[in-house]
Amino acid sequence: MPPLSELLELAVLLALAGGVAGFLAGLFGIGGGAVLVPVFYQAFALFGVDDGLRIKLSVGTSLAIIIPTSLRSFQSHYKRGAVDMALLRRWVIAVPLGAVVSTLVIAYAPGSLLRGAFAVITLLIGIKMLYPRSAEWRLGDDLPKNPALFIYGWFIGLLSGLVGIGGGTLNNTFMTFFNRPIHQAVATSAGVGVLISMPSFIGNIIGGWGKAGLPPFSTGYINWVAVLLIIPITMLIAPLGATVAHRLSKRKLEAGFGIFLLIISARFFYSFF
Repeated sequence: MPPLSELLELAVLLALAGGVAGFLAGLFGIGGGAVLVPVFYQAFALFGVDDGLRIKLSVGTSLAIIIPTSLRSFQSHYKRGAVDMALLRRWVIAVPLGAVVSTLVIAYAPGSLLRGAFAVITLLIGIKMLYPRSAEWRLGDDLPKNPALFIYGWFIGLLSGLVGIGGGTLNNTFMTFFNRPIHQAVATSAGVGVLISMPSFIGNIIGGWGKAGLPPFSTGYINWVAVLLIIPITMLIAPLGATVAHRLSKRKLEAGFGIFLLIISARFFYSFF
């Protein structure tokens, strides 16, 4: 067991990460996993968790926290009438199915390949969002029809579940590429986070059930100490992020999201060194 001073330092770090994750959830419609996963990865190292289990535990715990965070953010955006409920209804099977598959694949997929692909994708999208004339970049004038729409939803659920995020990063980009306003994309992404995190939560419990070497108070790949510490903070801060999102201009929100994506990309590239 680490010294008390290290545990207190860890608690402060987790609390700060929870505040940032909650604010980002409301501001960009994301679940905050991009902030929480690397923090958890270091935190579980203090408890001597084996390297092979740490990333799985970090992803699973992050997705568990994304459930209330996304629900709180979705509620705030829904009250403002900004959520595309028609899209969420059409994705009610595709996105959770992708998330379930991610829990089955995560034990076998090459982590380095996934990190590299995600780093490149977020880098390109971040540059696109920061480009002043990015509004002219389109894949279509409106969202595609099925089966293409189903495949997009499935892929968003799959990749988000594999890296422990709530899907906002990918869904925001998907919707804006198909001519949807950034504010609507942000609001709808909160609902996508709910569709991803709930089945992933169950899958990560089953997938990690009975694994040796997990830290105390863990059920599968979910650590309840981290969950109970972070959730109250994220739920308190998420509405603040949603309020700020609706006060920002479209250009400022796009630029902020672009900077956020570049930070994520840098973090993934750094993991190779």
